[in-house]
Amino acid sequence: MVALSLKICVRQCNVVKTMQFEPSTPVYDACRIIRERVPEAQTGQASDYGLFLSDDDPRKGIWLESGRTLDYYMLRNGDVLEYKKKQRPQKIKMLDGAVKTIMVDDSKTVGELLVTICSRIGITNYEEYSLIQEVMEERKEDGHETGTLKKDRTLLRDERKMEKLKAKLHTDDDLNWLDHSRTFREQGVEESEMLLLRRKFFYSDQNVDSRDPVQLNLLYVQARDDILNGSHPVSFDKACEFAGIQAQIQFGPHVEQKHKPGFLDLKEFLPKEYIKQRGSEKKIFVNHKTSGEMTEIESKVKYVKLARSLPTYGVSFFLVKEKMKSKNKLVPRLLGITKESVMRVEEKTKDVVQEWPLTTVKRWAASPKSFTLDFGEYQESYYSVQTTEGEQISQLIAGYIDIILKKKQSKDRFGLEGDEESTMLEESVSPKKSTILQQQFNRVGRVEHGSVALPGIIRSGSISGPDNTFNMGTMPSAQQQITTGQMHKGHMPPLSLAQQALMGTINTSMHAVQQAQVDLGEVDSLPPLGQDMASRVWVQNKMDESKHEIHSQVDAITAGTASVVNLTAGDPTDTDYTAVGCAITTISSNLTEMSRGVKLLAALVEDQVGNGQNLMAAARTLAGAVSDLLRSVEPAAGEPRQTVLTAAGSIGQASGDLLRHMGEGETDERFQDILMSLAKAVANAAAMMVLKAKNVAQMAEDTVLQNRVIAAATQCALSTSQLVACTKVVSPTISSPVCQDQLVESGKLVDRSVESCVKACLSATDDGELLKQVGAAANTVSQALSDLLQHVRHYASCGEPIGRYDQATDTIMTVTESIFTSMGDAGEMVRQARVLAQATSDLVNAMRSDAEAEVDVDNSKKLLAAAKLLADATARMVEAAKGAAAYPENEDQQQRLREAAEGLRVATNAAAQNAIKKKLVNRLEMAAKQAAAAATQTIAAAQNAAASNKNTASHQQLVHSCKAVADHIPQLVQGMRSSQAQPEELGAQLALIMASQSFLQPGSKMVTSAKSTVPTVMDQAAAMQLGQCAKNLATCLAELRTATQKAHEACGPLEIDSALNAVQTLRSELQDARMAAHDGQLKPLPGESLEKCAQELGSTSKAVGSSMAQLLTCAAQGNEHYTGVAARETAQALRTLAQAARGVAATTKEPQSAVAMLDSAQYVMEGSAMLIHEAHQALISPGDAESQQKLAQVAKAVSHSLNNCVNCLPGQKDVDMALRSIGEASKKLLVDILPPCSKSFQEAQSELNHTAAELNHSAGDVVHSSRDTSSQLAVASGKFSEDFDEFLDAGIEMAGHTQCQEDQIQVIGNLKNISMASSKLLLAAKSLSVDPGAANAKNLLAAAARAVTESINQLITLCTQQAPGQKECDNALRELEAVRGLLDTPGEPVSELSYFDCIESVMENSKVLGESMAGISQHCKTGNVPAFGDCVGVASKALCGLTEAAGQASYLVGVSDPNSQSGHEGLVDPIQFARANQAIQMACQNLVDPASSPSQVLSAATIVAKHTSALCNACRLASSKTSNPVARRHFVQSAKEIANTTANLVKTIKALDGDFSEENRNRCRVATTPLIEAVENLSTFSSNPEFASIPAQISNEGTAAQEPIVRSACSMLDSSTMLLETARSLIINPKDPPTWSILAGHSRTVSDSIKSLITSIRDKAPGQRECDYSIDNINKCIRDIEQASLAAVGQSLQGCRDDISLEALQEQLTSSVQEIGHLIDPINTAARVEAAQLGHKVTQLASYFEPLIMASIGLASKITDQQQQMNILDQTKTLSESALQMLYAAKEGGGNPKAAHTHEAITEAAQLMKEAVDDIMVTLNEAASEGGMVGGMVEAIAEAMGRLDEGPPPDPEGSFVDYQTTMVKYSKAIAMTTQEMMTKSVTCPEELGGLASQVTVDYSQLAHQGRLAATTAEPEEVKGQTLPGVCV
Repeated sequence: MVALSLKICVRQCNVVKTMQFEPSTPVYDACRIIRERVPEAQTGQASDYGLFLSDDDPRKGIWLESGRTLDYYMLRNGDVLEYKKKQRPQKIKMLDGAVKTIMVDDSKTVGELLVTICSRIGITNYEEYSLIQEVMEERKEDGHETGTLKKDRTLLRDERKMEKLKAKLHTDDDLNWLDHSRTFREQGVEESEMLLLRRKFFYSDQNVDSRDPVQLNLLYVQARDDILNGSHPVSFDKACEFAGIQAQIQFGPHVEQKHKPGFLDLKEFLPKEYIKQRGSEKKIFVNHKTSGEMTEIESKVKYVKLARSLPTYGVSFFLVKEKMKSKNKLVPRLLGITKESVMRVEEKTKDVVQEWPLTTVKRWAASPKSFTLDFGEYQESYYSVQTTEGEQISQLIAGYIDIILKKKQSKDRFGLEGDEESTMLEESVSPKKSTILQQQFNRVGRVEHGSVALPGIIRSGSISGPDNTFNMGTMPSAQQQITTGQMHKGHMPPLSLAQQALMGTINTSMHAVQQAQVDLGEVDSLPPLGQDMASRVWVQNKMDESKHEIHSQVDAITAGTASVVNLTAGDPTDTDYTAVGCAITTISSNLTEMSRGVKLLAALVEDQVGNGQNLMAAARTLAGAVSDLLRSVEPAAGEPRQTVLTAAGSIGQASGDLLRHMGEGETDERFQDILMSLAKAVANAAAMMVLKAKNVAQMAEDTVLQNRVIAAATQCALSTSQLVACTKVVSPTISSPVCQDQLVESGKLVDRSVESCVKACLSATDDGELLKQVGAAANTVSQALSDLLQHVRHYASCGEPIGRYDQATDTIMTVTESIFTSMGDAGEMVRQARVLAQATSDLVNAMRSDAEAEVDVDNSKKLLAAAKLLADATARMVEAAKGAAAYPENEDQQQRLREAAEGLRVATNAAAQNAIKKKLVNRLEMAAKQAAAAATQTIAAAQNAAASNKNTASHQQLVHSCKAVADHIPQLVQGMRSSQAQPEELGAQLALIMASQSFLQPGSKMVTSAKSTVPTVMDQAAAMQLGQCAKNLATCLAELRTATQKAHEACGPLEIDSALNAVQTLRSELQDARMAAHDGQLKPLPGESLEKCAQELGSTSKAVGSSMAQLLTCAAQGNEHYTGVAARETAQALRTLAQAARGVAATTKEPQSAVAMLDSAQYVMEGSAMLIHEAHQALISPGDAESQQKLAQVAKAVSHSLNNCVNCLPGQKDVDMALRSIGEASKKLLVDILPPCSKSFQEAQSELNHTAAELNHSAGDVVHSSRDTSSQLAVASGKFSEDFDEFLDAGIEMAGHTQCQEDQIQVIGNLKNISMASSKLLLAAKSLSVDPGAANAKNLLAAAARAVTESINQLITLCTQQAPGQKECDNALRELEAVRGLLDTPGEPVSELSYFDCIESVMENSKVLGESMAGISQHCKTGNVPAFGDCVGVASKALCGLTEAAGQASYLVGVSDPNSQSGHEGLVDPIQFARANQAIQMACQNLVDPASSPSQVLSAATIVAKHTSALCNACRLASSKTSNPVARRHFVQSAKEIANTTANLVKTIKALDGDFSEENRNRCRVATTPLIEAVENLSTFSSNPEFASIPAQISNEGTAAQEPIVRSACSMLDSSTMLLETARSLIINPKDPPTWSILAGHSRTVSDSIKSLITSIRDKAPGQRECDYSIDNINKCIRDIEQASLAAVGQSLQGCRDDISLEALQEQLTSSVQEIGHLIDPINTAARVEAAQLGHKVTQLASYFEPLIMASIGLASKITDQQQQMNILDQTKTLSESALQMLYAAKEGGGNPKAAHTHEAITEAAQLMKEAVDDIMVTLNEAASEGGMVGGMVEAIAEAMGRLDEGPPPDPEGSFVDYQTTMVKYSKAIAMTTQEMMTKSVTCPEELGGLASQVTVDYSQLAHQGRLAATTAEPEEVKGQTLPGVCV
């Protein structure tokens, strides 16, 4: 072995010798050799010397251990070793000031040295002492940073506060304890330094007494100092007691003459706060005197004993910062450690807040800036604090635990049973073979992380002798052979988690593909279709829609395939498997949807000679190709790359075939040929480059470099073959932007591979010629690639510009915009003006050359005139530019230039109008196509994500928004197709614009719903697909919005003409349908049924009426824009009406009814066409009374024909006949003399009772049948009218028996009331059957039925003379029967009562019922009939109240179940409007009635004022809530009209009140007419279904929750009915004992059922169960985040899924936080006032926390910076804690408006939660922008822009000026930040993140303030100016 040459320096004489050693020489032998060979080293004892390996930093030098060999220390030749003495002197200072110098061994650790030091001083329990190094001030300032969650400036301020607090509290933080595991030298302790010996662990100090004077003295001094400096807070009396004992110790016994006030220096005896207290010295001497003749030792014992009684004695304090619960705020707190416990202590008073025994500490973790304790099962959450002393706290806890274990072991040393868990250590010592068997004591230490695969060490065996030798040799080299082929499945490496997830996705997709293949076996079967125009249009539209959908789905399939090809290109370990899964999911979900579309399309084109079968075959081929691709990309399959590329190519081929069979193939085949040839050119160029690279590889000498070149060249060849495959795939669908993106992505991969190949060649050779050839080949590849991508881009931008002037006009528009934005910078404005002058010059020249070439003289003149206008405008602009250039500081000159540029812009628009318009319409067509495709994709993604979505509410919302969008897609597709087919047709363009405008709002809602669903979708691939689709749709909608606005401006206000044309087309379609119906050839369209069409016609008739009311108002005001919009909406509503009318006619069995329906619908169309025409005329001559009058007349005629149309519906005629029958029968009541009686009184009475029961029963039948079919309603209404007729006859007969004239009049009056109530009942039934979804219609019907019952009861009470108490019981029984229906439909609200009102109502009514039941029983006994009757009436009312409350409570319980779909409150309540209308009309009649008295007039005026005021308020509220500008304007206008007409009426009423003359009455009559008209108009407008409420849908779970309440209520009604029947017989015969026992039994049943009802309602309190579930869920999440925090501190944090990328996790976390933020206000509201919503909202909230925690932990695990890790985890925890507080507060509030004491806590919790959301969003945005991910911020800005279109927020609190000021502030802030961003992008790019985040926040605020400003702005034109977007 080679000898080791070392320089040995003998330190005491500085002699250096070079010596040779064997590396295996032990250090002990090396020292011996040095002593032998170097004379200077032979002084002193050999054991005191050793070898020291020094270092530049003295702390890093090490003493070589005697037992180790030299090679253990990895010494090299020439290394210097010092041979020097290990002993060094060290000064040790005691607390009493004594200093001792002790010789210590420099190589030993502090722990080992303490044994020596303590034994020299005379201390036995050395383990409880430690040494303190007194730190210099400048060294102290170096590293004391406490990391907080705040910004830097605040940080420094906080630190200063903490340092002051530390100094004041004398905590252990400032004591620089030495580490026991390191030496003095390693800790920088110099020989000259003095160390302080101090007790660190207070464990056995109780045992210190007079027998141990040394320790006693040290304890005394330490306790005294701590009391004087305030470490132990004491009272004044206690301080004086301590001072007295101290005086005894210092001065001996008390001497009266000597020890007087003034003798003591109080600073040395009392804490500073008591020094100036009066009488303190006197009190000290009193205490001194009590010590008597105690010796110094005894006094010290007494002092120490008294000190031990202090609560802070023996506690080591650390000043830390702990986080306030549910806030991102840190507050100071003292953390105390004792021998028994860990405690939280109040920092000001040192009171213990919380204490944990040391035995409960399971584990702890210290990081540089924090310390965390885990108490296992003793506490739910971890306790974590922020401190820089974590290591010190950790050592203290570990030290106490060590001492506890050592003491325990020393106790048990004699009997080993005490420590059963200790290990036994057995050692064999050679050569004597003695075996030592001893106990090894357990020690708690730190877990060391490291590899177990350490190098093996060969040790001598215990038995072998000294001659034993080792044989060493080498292993033979591996014999390798290469076998190519496919690996056996069993030998393949295991799949990673990500690959397993992908396998799952592929398997699911394979099933979907196989199902699609089965489905494509046969075409859809369609019912026979008619040949009328509507049928033909339907077929054409369906074909267009199917083709569009299939095309967009094929686009998605090819784009997905290309994405799979691109993503699986590289090394499998680098593949993003989630993205691959997303692409595969996209392919399979689109294939499933496509198969349905193909089946329908094949059925529609079946007539066209077998075209359908060809289509089906092509679709099956595509499905087969997809199946092959899925098999080839399975991670377990290990297929060669070429298989994947071939399968992908097959998909491209099959896609092209399918589109060609549909007639939708790409029109430009030449383009596709060029595309393929360009792709092949790239491949050829790459092949050439690969050859050149191979030449380089052959020349390379280094094998590694050679292999690198070959690998790079191979990759280059692969990426180009991939590009060709990708081109084949997307070529048939290249018009789709997603396909273009995939091709570009593939091109980038080629570009990167070429770059890496060139780099590899450069590093492999210096041969200039070869490198030149490689460079040239690379340039050729790049050029070919550039040509390919340019070709694609050229296609994407729609090829050639439209029109001659396109380029010039584009430039002019862009540059003028730049001039406007450059105001203030004259130089820039002038530069732009030069560009503008050039562009206009080009345009003028082009126009002049066109004029010269024009044959038509007129056109030539027009062109020349336009050119002259443009030239003049250019000249003016040039002059203005010269002025601005000459006077750059003059603002007026800049303003002139701006105005001139505006003029030039206008002139350009006029000159090139047609070219611009064509371009804009073309852009709109493209935008509509992309938006429809993106929406189709999003719907497919939503359906695919449904299976793995955990959040029911968000899923329901998404389904709802998908349905709304799906309803709008056909209109958009039809609009786009007809505009493309008729490019010159203005009507088609307007139809497209309208369809686009209608599409925007539902589209935006779907984007919002999809985004809120993404975080809760558990399948990563499905979530990614939905997220991408939502983003894509949002982008397409933004483009559609812009394109629509611009196209609308270009096409001009021609909506009225367009609407008129549309209505006339509808009329001709209906005429065509009528002819078909007449011939018996009218066939229903697929999906149409009589009931469905009838209901649609009913609801649409309201929409038509509403839009017509709007049209009238706008036309009367002369507002052309809004009239156009109203005409458009009217035409749209009429289209639906016409379709519904045709559907009813086609599905009805009676030909006459069909013809009547179509005739009435035609009349509606004719009238509507006339109305729109008249509205147009009214606009031409605004204010013309005649045209206004004509308009009103036409409107009335339309309204009449609309009613006729509705009345033609089946069942309606029968109801009308019943109504007429009731009207006819009621005429019998108008005669002056009643017919003579034909029956006796008893017969008449019996008949009346019988017919009353029949009529009551028939009323119930009408209610039930109105919910069923129209035929059942017809039967029920017929029966009702018959029963009414009979009842009326019986009533008239009864009236004839009445002797008194007054009573007769009363009976007739009651019969009239019954007639009116019956008519109202039939009208309500009719209304409900026409429109079952109408708001509150079912409740109105139930109320009408109850009104019939009540009016019958009144008549019976008046007319019949029965046995005592009978009629009261009969009336009550009828009331109970009427009210029972409320329990039949628990899916509808019964009243306006809230859940808590229901409980109150049940409690009150049950009390009343109890009293009245007792009364019934009592009065039966006493025979008090009147009182009995009263009690029965009261009991009946209470039972009705109980039933109503139970019905409403059961509805609320059902709705509040999270699985139910809660209804949405409408914009207005049409019922309120209808009631107000009725009340105002009645009041106006009373006003003008000559018979009205002054008091009646005054009463009528009050009613009018009350209702008009309510209507105005309702209009104001509706206008603030709606996002529809036309509706908003109409509500505001209606409120003004009503207010003005009411004011006029009030004036005339005042005049009438002063003088009741005929003239004043006439004036009053005239004034009522406009008010009634205005109210009617508003009532009609408000009946629009768009404004109606959406009813709730109760789930099965909700129904199950309702069941106990409904059952109890039914039981109560049944038993009450029986009780009343029993009481009825008892009042006649009170002496019947069996009947009494029956009554008691029923009474008990009623009581039990009410108790059960109350319990059921209370147990099912809405939201409580969900709050408990959510609280448990979030508590679990908090535990998870705490586990992660502890792991992060220990640097062992791992995410849940490694396969999810950092960007995906960041996105998931951001979207989860955003969705949680969106739910704060709804929960706040629900917890205070909306109990029914509470369960929904808290369940939704809880569902976002699981993805939040997963993403947060995943993101933290991927961040390397520990501070950032902790920040994200801490802020996530804060958010979770604040959510928990919110849930506790919400549960307490429970949605009870009366629980006002909880509301403050709820609001506060909501505010805390908002702050937590804001904090984490700022952190995320900064982190995202630092990583270059600004997507989230751009989305936030886009979202804020989208909200601007939603209309103003309700109830702004400030004024316009306030909002204007704030807007200016935010605008300036944005301008400054963007300026700073420009600067920082060059100087300090890392700061861009924070600035970008600030811009995002500021813009969101600006947008919000803009909405508020728009609400409060007065002029209409100011309101319309929405904010522009800001691009980041």
